Amino acid sequence: MTSTIETRPSLLQRLHGLSAEAVGFALIGASGVVVNFGLFWILNNVVGLALLRSNIAATVVAIATNYLGYRYWLYRDRDAASRKREITLFLLFSGVGMLIETGTLGFTQYVLGLDTSFERLGGKFLGLVVATVFRFVSYRTWVFKAMPELEEPEVVQEAELLLAAEERPALAN
Repeated sequence: MTSTIETRPSLLQRLHGLSAEAVGFALIGASGVVVNFGLFWILNNVVGLALLRSNIAATVVAIATNYLGYRYWLYRDRDAASRKREITLFLLFSGVGMLIETGTLGFTQYVLGLDTSFERLGGKFLGLVVATVFRFVSYRTWVFKAMPELEEPEVVQEAELLLAAEERPALAN
């Protein structure tokens, strides 16, 4: 019977990895929030664009800047074999997040009647929080998938033994 060395990370290591990922996600997300809120404020209060249109336009720009941060910094080591699939899923889940955010903003204004500039920002912030939780889970689970880890080191050992066995007869001739 062959003994195998446990190669899976401990729970503490996985939690540390997740917390580092969450911090990176938060940093990129914070830059996206600045873009999102800044552009939203300008479009709604300076340009005079309607509330929900301002939100959608600002969110689309923030989604684009966030993708660059996620792909080329936070998840740069993740499997990027199928960029078309990745971008499609990223846009799909980002769009759902945008609907969550815009729906919450619309609800706070049109149903609850919260219509001052400060209340609009509060409604946007609430929607952004809910949408961010959704995006974090969906991005890390389906969009930026981890590279598959070698779960079975014994397979590698067996392959090396087979290669070594094939080389021996060749050396004898």
